[in-house]
Amino acid sequence: MGFEQRLEEIETRYLEIQKEMSAPDISSDRVRLRELGKSFSELQDVVEPYREFKAAVAQAEEASEMARSESDPEMAEYMRQEAAAAEVRVESLRSKLEELLVPRDPNDNKNVVVEIRAGAGGQEAALWAGELYELYRKYAERRRWKSEVLSSSPSDLGGFKDLALEIRGKGAYSRLKHESGVHRVQRVPMTESSGRIHTSTATVAVMPEAEEVEIDIPRDDIEIQVMRGTGPGGQSVNTTDSAVRVTHKPTGIVVVCTEERSQLQNKEKAMRYLRARLLQKAQDEAHAKEAQSRRAQVGTGERAEKIRTYNFPEGRVTDHRIKLTVHQLQLVLEGDIDGFVDALLARERAEQLGAVEDGQG
Repeated sequence: MGFEQRLEEIETRYLEIQKEMSAPDISSDRVRLRELGKSFSELQDVVEPYREFKAAVAQAEEASEMARSESDPEMAEYMRQEAAAAEVRVESLRSKLEELLVPRDPNDNKNVVVEIRAGAGGQEAALWAGELYELYRKYAERRRWKSEVLSSSPSDLGGFKDLALEIRGKGAYSRLKHESGVHRVQRVPMTESSGRIHTSTATVAVMPEAEEVEIDIPRDDIEIQVMRGTGPGGQSVNTTDSAVRVTHKPTGIVVVCTEERSQLQNKEKAMRYLRARLLQKAQDEAHAKEAQSRRAQVGTGERAEKIRTYNFPEGRVTDHRIKLTVHQLQLVLEGDIDGFVDALLARERAEQLGAVEDGQG
């Protein structure tokens, strides 16, 4: 089914509900009236911009036709400008309608846990993992979101072997979900005397945070161990055993939290991290069973998939999924990734819209 055909059907249904709501006997059926009112309001959010879209299309066609038939060059040019302005409006409304037609991801407004792990490249990879942590921390700052380290394993010479960062804010998952994958860096390490460019990697996994009601973890399913911990960077900050290691026995997933001086706070963080890991595992398994839903994603999100390259000598960043390159590496490292995020979301909407049409056509 085509884009406009679907919108026509929505408008037809809208008019049917409007007619039913104005029937004399409906006022006595409060339950039915409430149901109709809810449906009417939801459809109105689509019908109003659709009517604006149709008016803009008609305006663009009329102005184009007048420009072609106009003998006065000045008036013809004016009509061409009017047609161009109407076309801009048409495209803007089309984009808005496409977004309204695409089913929303139920996780989009959730907080997230961003898991960063040093990959190939030894110490250079650990340093790179640390820079990616700073990138996402700064991105959260730019959007006025809150961020907090849940768990980390600092590397002896700087950076991290792995780190889990909790980011809390409206739409956090929506804007960060496409960051999952392998982030590759190309540069000359400070320890390289010959000036040779090295390639290192770090993997990023973005997981929606799970509420306790979503992921219930029976006490018998976990083993909690307390141990002496170290703070960020490896310095000893604890005079008591406060670090917490939680093992989820059914899956074998282990999380360790050492960030806080308080054992209770570390346990709370560990459980938030564990719930996110378990929710992600459940969703991955569901996606594997529903292969069709993969078409609604940009890339597979698998950790082995190289998604972006950061090239220091050329000062460029390339996203391989959407073939987008920017030559503002330093700005990107400062958290300026909205250009990539917006392009990936636009691609996701286009693919979802195609999947919906395939399913209904």
